Amino acid sequence: MSDLTILALSGSLRKASLNTRLLTAAQNVAPPELSFDRFQDLAAIPPFNEDEEHPAPAAVTDLRQRIHAADGVLIATPEYNGSLPGVLKNALDWLSRPSDFGDVLNRKPVAIIGASTSPIGTIRAQLNLRVVLHKMNAAVLGQPEFLLSLAHQHLTDSDALPEQATAILSNVLNGLSDLIRHQHAVAALIAEAN
Repeated sequence: MSDLTILALSGSLRKASLNTRLLTAAQNVAPPELSFDRFQDLAAIPPFNEDEEHPAPAAVTDLRQRIHAADGVLIATPEYNGSLPGVLKNALDWLSRPSDFGDVLNRKPVAIIGASTSPIGTIRAQLNLRVVLHKMNAAVLGQPEFLLSLAHQHLTDSDALPEQATAILSNVLNGLSDLIRHQHAVAALIAEAN
């Protein structure tokens, strides 16, 4: 029975994106308590512009609302030119601004995964993404990390991963579930103390 909702976000706009397929693989190995809400409208988010913050564009409001409602976030990022994609950074810039939903990533549990055709995977993109998320005060899962290198050789039509990769990805999702439950327990203690 699912009782935790994960907002799943791919940092790629490509229809055949390896990272979007990686989210499908993650959903397939997720523990039963996790349900996935896939945000697939990243292309509709316009370039961040403080002059157009109020009211926010519809796609931004939708993303904020869905992250606010979710228990945690799973981001699958490609690596472009040694860093995270501009469209993903742009969405995070919008999310960093206070809104009717508050600072939606403030203390929100987040896990990062990534797939790349490169032999080193998405290690640099993930490091850059961690910096941005830490600045936004997200509760980023530290270990385990998941980097799928040579992803075009591993992601098949069924989106099934090799056994070792599946085990690591499963550990990431269990770690995210544990982090969410810890955050909920802390929030309950704080509420009880007040």
